[in-house]
Amino acid sequence: MRINDLSNKAKHTLAVTAIVAIASGFGFFFWMQRAGTDDSQLRLYGNVDIREVQLAFRQPGRVTRMAFDEGDAVRAGERMAVLDAQPYREALAAAQAQVQVAQAELTKLRHGLRPQEITQAREAFKQAQALATEAERNFQRQSRLSESGFSSKRTVDAARRARDQAAAGVEAAKAALSQASEGFRKEDIAAAEARLAAAQAAATQATTALADTELMAPSSGTVIARVREPGSMVASHSAVYSLSLDKPVYVRAYTGESDLGRIAPGTVVRVKSDSSEKVYRGQIGFISPRAEFTPKTVETTDLRTDLVYRLRIVINEADSDGALRQGMPVTIEVDAKAGTSIPAGEH
Repeated sequence: MRINDLSNKAKHTLAVTAIVAIASGFGFFFWMQRAGTDDSQLRLYGNVDIREVQLAFRQPGRVTRMAFDEGDAVRAGERMAVLDAQPYREALAAAQAQVQVAQAELTKLRHGLRPQEITQAREAFKQAQALATEAERNFQRQSRLSESGFSSKRTVDAARRARDQAAAGVEAAKAALSQASEGFRKEDIAAAEARLAAAQAAATQATTALADTELMAPSSGTVIARVREPGSMVASHSAVYSLSLDKPVYVRAYTGESDLGRIAPGTVVRVKSDSSEKVYRGQIGFISPRAEFTPKTVETTDLRTDLVYRLRIVINEADSDGALRQGMPVTIEVDAKAGTSIPAGEH
């Protein structure tokens, strides 16, 4: 029985010794691997940023032309779609006519009446005075006849009304002559100027609306969705195309807090994808000041539960071949020693 106990203890001791030896071997292996790693190189993981814009008309109408299909390359400034412009041409013509009317009214007020019109107003005033004098004489005559019993009260009242109307006509003719001689008031001219400005603004809006019947590409890219077809009625701000922006190429990557001191805006980096051996040269353009959890699309075993900081890397030379497509996973390598910062513009 004692011999068996000694045998079991010996077996247990040998097993523990073997486990310790294996663990030591693995530890030595990982230490050798780490010792052979270049600590001056920082490796990050990310994706090529997906940048899309929804293109739409600012005006409602009927689509008459769709110039591009899905997958077509588009250059900045190219006409992509067209609306029926006839209603907008008519609206512009009406607005321009209103501008001409307002301009003519303002010119008339500024220049005043013509000499012939002033003469006509003066003659009208003289005629009104003559009528008023005759009406006054008739009233006086009817009043004397009424006192003698040769005229009725109704006739006298009619003569009085005629006299009063003639006197009012004199005042109206006098005001018209004064306005014709002195010109229009400043307030009238200011009101006419305001009406002209409003008409011109309406014409400008009509011009802009007519120009908006053509949808132009805001930048170069690739059509990824053609939403409408010719003949469709569209509302304002209703998307007709989805455009993927190709230039410049942006890469979104993440780094831990311990590596922030090894990078800075302007740091030159190397970017590689799994589908090509080509190495692209880029620059860190932005480092987010806010920490966040690593997105699952780029998480690694080291950063799986850590807070990280988002980077934006700009790659200009990638525009020539188009090998870096949006959404593609990439690897970023930074030559930077731990604890050092690379100033922008030093590379």
